[in-house]
Amino acid sequence: MALTKNDIVTSVHEMGFTKKKSVEVIETLLEIMKSTLEKGEDVLISGFGKFCVKQKKQRRGRNPATGADLTLKERKVVTFKCSGKLRNKINGQ
Repeated sequence: MALTKNDIVTSVHEMGFTKKKSVEVIETLLEIMKSTLEKGEDVLISGFGKFCVKQKKQRRGRNPATGADLTLKERKVVTFKCSGKLRNKINGQ
């Protein structure tokens, strides 16, 4: 089961914040992250990981439904690399 934004808001609410303030805090955090990534800058959260914007070049692709060849346009994608601390925690070390 995936952790949703509502689950995060509920966790913050359980820490003693009002529900309205919890929503406001999470929304503000996500907006800051989105605007930073939109500018092409990285978001580094120490002990968690790093979100990076990468440029993908134009390339040939194929429609899996029809098998028709097509050209995928140049685009930007967001990647995530977890920190060593998080990786160790996930692996139980």
